[in-house]
Amino acid sequence: MHGNDIVAIQRCKFKATTNSKHSYAVWPNLLNRNFVVSRLNSIWVSEITYIWTLEGWLYLAAILDLFSRGIVGLAMDKTITDELTR
Repeated sequence: MHGNDIVAIQRCKFKATTNSKHSYAVWPNLLNRNFVVSRLNSIWVSEITYIWTLEGWLYLAAILDLFSRGIVGLAMDKTITDELTR
């Protein structure tokens, strides 16, 4: 193939899930990587991730209490809208 300048056609497996070109407010980093917490429910952090299922993508938003490392709340949806984090 190399000698005849033939190349394989490769499909892109990358799927963009984040739109960084928006006009929404960007919140400041209040923790500044200081994850030492002295009491329950004083600092909560959140994360959104996506999971592939046989029915398509499932988006999961979770809120974690940094002191207990326990899940305070979570939500799942088929679409990643702002409703997922409310």
